[in-house]
Amino acid sequence: MNPANPVDEQFEEAGAQAEESSFGDILQQFEQEQAAAPKKAAESSGPIKGTVVAVSDDAVLVDIHGKAEGALPKASLPPEAQDVAVGDLIEVTIIGRTDDGVTLLSPIRVEKPKDWSGLLAAFNEKRTVQGKVTDTVKGGVRVDIGGRAFMPASRSGTRDAFELQKLVGQDVEVRILSIDVEKEDIVVDRRVVLEEESAKKKEERFHSLKEGDVLKGRVRSVTDFGAFLDLGGVDGLLHVADMSWNRVGKPADVVKIGDEIDVKILKLNTNTRKVSLGVKQLTPDPWTVAAEKFQSGQKAMGIVARLTEFGAFVELAPGVDGLIHLSQMSWSKKVRKPSDLLKVGDQVEVVVLGVKPGDKRIELSLKSALGDPFTEALEKYKPGTIVEAPVTSIQAFGAFIDLGDGLDGMIHIGDMANDKRVDHPKDVVKEGETVRAIVLDIDKERRRIRLGLKQLQPTKVDNFITEHTVGEMISGRIADVRNNSLKVEVAEGVYGECKLEEKKEEAAKPAAAASSNVDVGSLAALLKGRWKEGKGGDPTPKAASLRTGMIRNFKIASLDAEHKKIALTIVE
Repeated sequence: MNPANPVDEQFEEAGAQAEESSFGDILQQFEQEQAAAPKKAAESSGPIKGTVVAVSDDAVLVDIHGKAEGALPKASLPPEAQDVAVGDLIEVTIIGRTDDGVTLLSPIRVEKPKDWSGLLAAFNEKRTVQGKVTDTVKGGVRVDIGGRAFMPASRSGTRDAFELQKLVGQDVEVRILSIDVEKEDIVVDRRVVLEEESAKKKEERFHSLKEGDVLKGRVRSVTDFGAFLDLGGVDGLLHVADMSWNRVGKPADVVKIGDEIDVKILKLNTNTRKVSLGVKQLTPDPWTVAAEKFQSGQKAMGIVARLTEFGAFVELAPGVDGLIHLSQMSWSKKVRKPSDLLKVGDQVEVVVLGVKPGDKRIELSLKSALGDPFTEALEKYKPGTIVEAPVTSIQAFGAFIDLGDGLDGMIHIGDMANDKRVDHPKDVVKEGETVRAIVLDIDKERRRIRLGLKQLQPTKVDNFITEHTVGEMISGRIADVRNNSLKVEVAEGVYGECKLEEKKEEAAKPAAAASSNVDVGSLAALLKGRWKEGKGGDPTPKAASLRTGMIRNFKIASLDAEHKKIALTIVE
């Protein structure tokens, strides 16, 4: 203020008095001064500038500079002047006196000159103008921009009635939406100005960002696929796949609204203004050291992270998962799905089969960590070993039996029965039945154990060897004549071999003598069979005259039960 101004001096004096006196003292002084005030001041109706000397809830006491002090009802003040304070200058007019002699005052409303030409120019050019919010009205607020304007609440840039009320008394920048000079009706918009300012700041902020930058962001919202972060006016997307090297079930498990986190800018799209962010990229990719840390043949411990139809993923290290394929879960063929053996959270020991860091793949085996039962089987099931085990399945070509420890043995249809044709394995064995079999062969490369049933069953040859002795005389039919030997059928389906030796000619023996050595019982057995009588008529022919179909007498030279062989000599 200018101290040379007498009005200002009076203002300061009145302000000082207001600080030193109570409102009651001022009112008493006011009543005393009223009696001495000139009568014509009370009758004046012209504008008078006064100084506020006291303020109560209902009235304002104004010093009208030597003429008197009057009371101004606070309710008569315009909304923008409701916060009047001691020392303020105010223009009033005297409107009368009360019966007690109190001078009554009324405020003079002074409106700003309306520069309609300037307002019209701002409207046509869509320029931003400055104004002051004066009061709230139904549906919005009043704004003084050199003319009284209405700003709808929807165009105020506020979110609720509380924020709208806080605008009263504030200077704002607005854009004129419509103007009617005749009706003196103006509608203004603040929101469009705020949006333009926000867009400008957002554009400037976007261009200040660079790929690879690390900065802080505040989580604004969380979705099923990630989280949106405020980077200082620009939004960026932190995708769930870029939150952690570990598998993330849902973004809400990692971040929540309001969190401030460090992020790295992965990609900037200048066309769509999209910003891709990452958190896991702030730490080294664990796959870069996976090839060094995990090697083929190595045993490792891990946690089952998730199960699929084809196998189980095991977390070997943060961000490094390996796959146990279904085929590598058990030596047994009975595992049909991973959940038969494993569940999420299980700690397991596995063997690394292969590492492909470029593809981020590690092949694991659960069964290899348990030890290969086939290694022990090579010693346990040597050929000739007798086993007893249940039949687990029957196929057209044979039957499988369970040897335990995930091992199966196979009995081929050709090894199921002696001396008879088997059309189907189910004619011999049944599923679930325990059978006694002998190990015929074990193949390490093909991991197969071949078994036999018939090899443990006595054959016709076995029975013949059991029932006869060396040196015994028998009759037999010549089944085949070879260079130096004969194949002789000594019983149905039983054959022996007779070696021939060249002998000097001897005088023919009487037929009666030859016939006396014939085994009548054996001959009868042969005649009951399917053969016809021999075609040779000479009972004691020479070796050169022996032919297929002839029946002759033979002597058992040897019986080999292990190799199932019968050796004969011919009796002439």
